[in-house]
Amino acid sequence: MLAPPERLADFVDWPAEPEHVGRWPVYVDYDDSILDRTRLLSGGAVSEIDRSSGVKAVIRRALRRVTNPDGRTRGNIDTLVDTLTRERARATVLVVGGGDIGNGADRLYSDPGVEVLAFDIYAGENVQFVADAHKIPFSDASVDAVVVQAVLEHVLDPARVVAEIHRVLRPDGLVYAETPFLQQVHEGPYDFTRFTESGHRWLFRAFSRLDSGVVGGSGVQLIWTLGAVAAGVTRSKAVGRLTRLTLFWLRFLDHVIPPSMQVDGASGVFFLGRRAERPLSAAEMPGQYRGAQ
Repeated sequence: MLAPPERLADFVDWPAEPEHVGRWPVYVDYDDSILDRTRLLSGGAVSEIDRSSGVKAVIRRALRRVTNPDGRTRGNIDTLVDTLTRERARATVLVVGGGDIGNGADRLYSDPGVEVLAFDIYAGENVQFVADAHKIPFSDASVDAVVVQAVLEHVLDPARVVAEIHRVLRPDGLVYAETPFLQQVHEGPYDFTRFTESGHRWLFRAFSRLDSGVVGGSGVQLIWTLGAVAAGVTRSKAVGRLTRLTLFWLRFLDHVIPPSMQVDGASGVFFLGRRAERPLSAAEMPGQYRGAQ
């Protein structure tokens, strides 16, 4: 469940008193961030991306279900929560980019054994503070787990963000990450990077692997691609969205494609790991490949 805002004081390590937007404290070093202070504060720390309610929100949720099936994610989150609650009476989980509750991540917010602290670059009901993930305003070794879901493609320096995740985790802390591989650009000017499953493993080389793989396979990837083709041919984003919705059935192809072949054509990949004392070496990387080639 979401921790009350006053719990922040037990975790925050920041060199100055934070500015506030409404009830949300803002921890951003603007000299080292993509965020603009004037725009963020005067604009009320709202999202740069349209997250409006009503019909648009319904369509957005439907598209997310089609292009980001949550079955595998729910199982992964169950594994994360089960591991945490087995090892600790109560676990503190930091959600990076938690403005929206992640697809399939509901149990994080409902399990009584989990306390969630969350932030994003915009204010909202699901976060307790605003921050830039390149400088997480928490003390070293302060949380039990970090969840970073569909976020690392939207940061300028994913390796630096992962280093921050490693820093704030306790020595035996857990990380769960989901990141796109073969997806078209989304969120426009705030979309920068993609990772193969092996590249994702290297990104999290300072963690031992508990599990990794695909969260959306070749069928889901095909939905993304055909939607982009339809949008391009018709010059209409609405047609692209409609195409993705009507092709929802293609995602079921993922149930008949072997996991190793999914890896090489995945829409998105995941990594579940534990903070390690020794990072994975470059020489070990070829043995980490899990695809079919």
